[in-house]
Amino acid sequence: MPASGAAVACTCLALEGRKRNGPAAMVDPSGGDRSDRMSCGKMAHIREHRAPLPDLPGIFTRTFSSRSPSFSQGSSRRAGMRIVVLGAGVVGVTSAYELARAGHEVTVVDRQPAAALETSFANAGEISPGYASPWAAPGIPAKALRWMFMKHAPLVIRPRLDAAQVRFLLAILRNCTPAAYAQNKGRMVRLAEYSRDCLTDLRAATGLAFDERQQGTLQLFRSQKQLDAAARDIEVLRAGGVPFELLDADGCLAAEPGLRAARDRIAGGLRLTGDETGDCFKFTQGLAGLAEEGGVRFRYGTGVERLRVEGGRVTGVETTKGTFLADAVVVALGSHSPALVAPLGLRLPVYPVKGYSITVPIVDADRAPVSTVMDETYKIAITRLGTRIRVGGMAEVAGFSATLPPARRETLAMSVNDLFGGAGDLSRASFWTGLRPMTPDGTPVVGRTPVTGLWLNTGHGTLGWTMAAGSARVLSDLIDGRAPEIESADLGIERYAAPGRRARPAVRLNPARQAG
Repeated sequence: MPASGAAVACTCLALEGRKRNGPAAMVDPSGGDRSDRMSCGKMAHIREHRAPLPDLPGIFTRTFSSRSPSFSQGSSRRAGMRIVVLGAGVVGVTSAYELARAGHEVTVVDRQPAAALETSFANAGEISPGYASPWAAPGIPAKALRWMFMKHAPLVIRPRLDAAQVRFLLAILRNCTPAAYAQNKGRMVRLAEYSRDCLTDLRAATGLAFDERQQGTLQLFRSQKQLDAAARDIEVLRAGGVPFELLDADGCLAAEPGLRAARDRIAGGLRLTGDETGDCFKFTQGLAGLAEEGGVRFRYGTGVERLRVEGGRVTGVETTKGTFLADAVVVALGSHSPALVAPLGLRLPVYPVKGYSITVPIVDADRAPVSTVMDETYKIAITRLGTRIRVGGMAEVAGFSATLPPARRETLAMSVNDLFGGAGDLSRASFWTGLRPMTPDGTPVVGRTPVTGLWLNTGHGTLGWTMAAGSARVLSDLIDGRAPEIESADLGIERYAAPGRRARPAVRLNPARQAG
């Protein structure tokens, strides 16, 4: 059984001063010295930026189109840089794909034996720009108290002697104001909508098949109170130009006929017509395969130990299989990202929030969902993936726990059986858990750090796949010194700096110590 996203990253998170077994080998990501590295012509940027993409694998083999990008202060951009991407989940693989298309020599490092074996493995299967919302919202503190006494609670908090958990929960509370919610949701929808457009381009170029459907998401309300509360989200959707439909119970049945047996439990719904569904694992594995055919190097089974920094600039990554030299490093390690950058004095407010899923074989297609139904009461998504139903959701703040409590499975089974009873064979369902890398404001951290050449693409929470393609393109633009097509200044780590202060390492970097 593939490893879950909740597995403890023992090899990934070694801090400074860790004892090593002899000197580390110096590894060029290409497997040779610099003169052996793939030329720009082979890792080519093959189109004018944002023009329709050609088919792969030719995308990587046409002539590099040189440009003279403007550089922001501190940029280290050169054509054909050696870039190491840490993490082979959906965010890391899409980042590698975009960077390779931009003409860089890309190596992906991951401790697992293949791509997408952690948080991207069995998530809810949603690509939901319209449903992009922060968990921190007005009323959540009061709801959290009520959920403590619910049998099928959507949120479970397991207190730990963990300063990071305390900081995360306090920051969540600070973001539960109406003003913060509106700002955070607007920022998330902006990135998610852009990401959907980027994914459309990517899908057209690659022809990847991943049990995809473009039939929207139905947010299902079981009470009039929930339906009334949707007004706040509708305002944000209207402001962002996101298409939606507000439905009564009969409208919900028209969109999802499989709900007919649950008619008396439906007050209405909010249908987001632009949302999509699919198998994130199939997508990520397929894209990784195409990227590898085009020259991206994947170093699986390789644990990340620490970053090498000399003179305030990243120079490589020390791993369990030697040191990978790099001109730039992208940290896309999800929940494990903070521990890697902490020795550099960077406090990255990303914390693991555990989610669960079951995957159920369909036995009656007429009773199964058409696309995705979001059960608002239990915060559970029920998604059609070909001949399977993926039921995913809940949020458990429990550190890096990898346990699979039967009670969580029972909640997932209850929701799908209550709404789509008889559609799937629950006795043959597989049960999985993974860690979502959450930020207090719901928005991922995408962009540069105060350490030259060190970049972040992490903290996507429950929307990693929804935001992956857009985040990757924004990151590629920033690394290349181009202005992204959407506003990106509020996506970086700088937004967590104290007002009036620029984000910077909290400690003075010691070049000799960082170089090991």
